Amino acid sequence: MHDRAPSTLRLSDTERLHRLRLIRSDNVGPRTFNSLIAHFGNAQAALERLPDLARRGGATRSGRICGEDEARAELAAAGKIGVALVAPGEAAYPPRLATLDDAPPLLGVRGAPEALMGPMIAIVGSRNASGAGLKFAGQLARDLGEAGFVVISGLARGIDQSAHRATIGSGTVAVLAGGHDRIYPAEHEDLLAALLERGGAISEMPLGHIPRARDFPRRNRLISGASLGVVVVEAAHRSGSLITARMAAEQGREVFAVPGSPLDPRAAGANDLIKQGATLVTEAGDVIDAVAPIMERPLALGAGEPDGEPLDFETDAGDRDRIIGLLGPSPVSLDDLIRMAGTSPASVRAVLLELELAGRLERHGGGLVSLI
Repeated sequence: MHDRAPSTLRLSDTERLHRLRLIRSDNVGPRTFNSLIAHFGNAQAALERLPDLARRGGATRSGRICGEDEARAELAAAGKIGVALVAPGEAAYPPRLATLDDAPPLLGVRGAPEALMGPMIAIVGSRNASGAGLKFAGQLARDLGEAGFVVISGLARGIDQSAHRATIGSGTVAVLAGGHDRIYPAEHEDLLAALLERGGAISEMPLGHIPRARDFPRRNRLISGASLGVVVVEAAHRSGSLITARMAAEQGREVFAVPGSPLDPRAAGANDLIKQGATLVTEAGDVIDAVAPIMERPLALGAGEPDGEPLDFETDAGDRDRIIGLLGPSPVSLDDLIRMAGTSPASVRAVLLELELAGRLERHGGGLVSLI
């Protein structure tokens, strides 16, 4: 069983090299990357404009631009350990992940391509899970695997590793918070090696990157984004698994939760999700029935530019000052900014891109932005 994949493309070696340089340069995130490619047509042209755009955004010094030698070295090192850097729409790039506005422009993938292209269900939960939680996660994962689904999770202790171990034979995908050569936790290196034969591993981080606290929410958006839906099996209040569930809802994915005892704090988060409308799960059939209609819908790649308009870098000084004046430390939505600025969406997005390249803008979930 395969997910409904968009038609595959194939980047030239030169374009792949320059795209890697672009995404590894300072202050270039996935959304900024997409805007630059959409406006300038290719990565090399975008790279040439980075210093000028950052200056226009108020940068006092030039940000680091990844050099050709550095990018070639990363591509070579990745190849040595079986990692390919693929773009949305290329073979082995999970199809549903490719539909996100902030999909990684180049994703490090390794393992079995058919697992990476299959229909995925995420199973996540507590690191210090109960015995009952671990047993249920394993059984649920096994049943989903037998039904033709690929189980995706974060290779963490507890629920994640239980779901992975149960589906080594049917295919499971691990999403890494660090580089492919920096596995966390280190004790799961054997698990990763075992699952790569029929499954896969993905990461947007460069080789050598040691995961930090802020990298785990970034990883979580890939877990939810690649899947049809996310099943939470045990999660305390303020759990990272609840961040994954929230991201799944924002991405339009299904959210499932396994009920637990009200006396067990490890079940509090999952029980709250059910109160908030998550689909209650007691067996694999609950998940399969919910995602079956979704699998019939065609997939479309993310548009890059939200409304299809090109960027307008010819914004006059008055409009530019007004847009920047409306920004502050409190997040504001792009729609509100356009309305209050009284200028075109293309102008507002161009100014925001310049500010981001200057290191002065922070993007938040739900399309919100603020000044740093």
